[in-house]
Amino acid sequence: MTLSMEQLQIILNEHHILRSIQEKQPLVFQHVSYDSRRVQPDTLFFCKGDFKNSYVTMALARGATAIVTEQPVDLEQQACQIIVTDVQKAMSLLAAAFFDYPQNHLKIVAITGTKGKTTTAYFLYQALQQPTAKKTALFSTVNTVLGSEPQQIFKSQLTTPESLDLFAQMQQAVANGMRYLIMEVSSQAYLKQRVYGLKYDVGSFLNISPDHIGTNEHPTFANYLHCKEQLLINSKRVIINAETAHVAEIYDAAKATTDPDQIYLFARSSAKLQLKQMVDFTFDSTADSLSENQITLNALSEKAQALGIAGAYTLGITGDYNEANAVDAIISGGILGFQHDQLAAGIATTKIPGRMEAYQSATHGTVYVDYAHNYASTKAVLRFLKDHHPAGKVIVVLGSPGNKGIDRRAGFGQALSEEADEVYLTTDDPAFEDPEQIAHEIDHHIDHQRVQVHFEMDRIQAIQTAIEQAGPDDLVAVLGKGQDPYQKIKGVDTPYPTDSSVVKKQLQLD
Repeated sequence: MTLSMEQLQIILNEHHILRSIQEKQPLVFQHVSYDSRRVQPDTLFFCKGDFKNSYVTMALARGATAIVTEQPVDLEQQACQIIVTDVQKAMSLLAAAFFDYPQNHLKIVAITGTKGKTTTAYFLYQALQQPTAKKTALFSTVNTVLGSEPQQIFKSQLTTPESLDLFAQMQQAVANGMRYLIMEVSSQAYLKQRVYGLKYDVGSFLNISPDHIGTNEHPTFANYLHCKEQLLINSKRVIINAETAHVAEIYDAAKATTDPDQIYLFARSSAKLQLKQMVDFTFDSTADSLSENQITLNALSEKAQALGIAGAYTLGITGDYNEANAVDAIISGGILGFQHDQLAAGIATTKIPGRMEAYQSATHGTVYVDYAHNYASTKAVLRFLKDHHPAGKVIVVLGSPGNKGIDRRAGFGQALSEEADEVYLTTDDPAFEDPEQIAHEIDHHIDHQRVQVHFEMDRIQAIQTAIEQAGPDDLVAVLGKGQDPYQKIKGVDTPYPTDSSVVKKQLQLD
């Protein structure tokens, strides 16, 4: 894998990104990097984000032969500087070229939405395991899967990686024999141009609700929605959950670049829709309990019937709010050419680390661990638990991240007021904020006439106490981190045993 200066210049000029090249040389780059600590000889170095001149100096000292930057860098030594209008766009385009366009060897399904991306991705990943002979890769919030060997499966750092990492991982997946890729695409991926220039065979839009709006994220909801819509604009075929808010605008965005015959709409049979177009699929819940989940998928349009995916499905994950995610995954599988019987087995056995994990206790009820991390997902989980187990209390353990998603705090307070009986407010990736202050901001939005509130910033202690105080008929919901093994504290990924491990260890004391 190499990239020549001539190739670089052609690519950047084609996309009208190149401004100038200072100290131009006929170089051939053997490596690409945006981290000065990882630079090797003959590296093309990208000055992205809030970089410092010292990073460039280090990169050059370690062997970088050129830098890509938006503004010329004042350096003591001469160096080839490639000046561009947007470093992130340039990095994505050049990464694809450096890794020899691995996307051309993969059928790619991309999924976006405020909630449900990971669940949908795992439903589809598990559904395709058998019919593709385990030739399906996965880029998810939880895990990255580049092959079938244990060393090719690892914990993800970002929902959608930086472009250099993204294309490098795609190339590794192709080298490992993968032929399909399922990837979650966050709104940040478009805001930060991590997937600039990337096209998808299938693009899914699950839903949209206010989230990820703040100083370090999207400035407005309009910007958040715009970024999510970019996935549809860059997809050959599109799936839209017709029950989502802003569905008319989302459909119009898809239709701008995709033939309506290649857009598939679905909704629950009982849904009252805000869209004039006829949906292609409806679904009905035929069994819905804490231990069982079954649906029937109905194909209404001619193009839907042609996919051969209608029929009954058993879901491996409980929760009625997961049913739309399963339907989206099934339709994706159908578009890729697989039919009902090929998909049903994987859908029935789908499990996700940190999602609706249930742990039974003889004396302290049932404990659920789930990644729910905003108003919509928290309300959905708690409502489902409360509806199906009205005898006892619903006790919740949660916090909210620092320095991002500030609006989530009010959403958590609202969800707790609507669905919980008791809550232990605690720490969840506080970053550079005071976790106790975050907890009090959540508390400000809780109805104290309905919900009993406790403060315990030690997350392990909060989980242990919540379980200890629960009665045999109660449900404890530990929300937010799932199987995340770190707490992000003051810029450091601080080891944390995971919510699942804490729960299992505590229940062994019963």
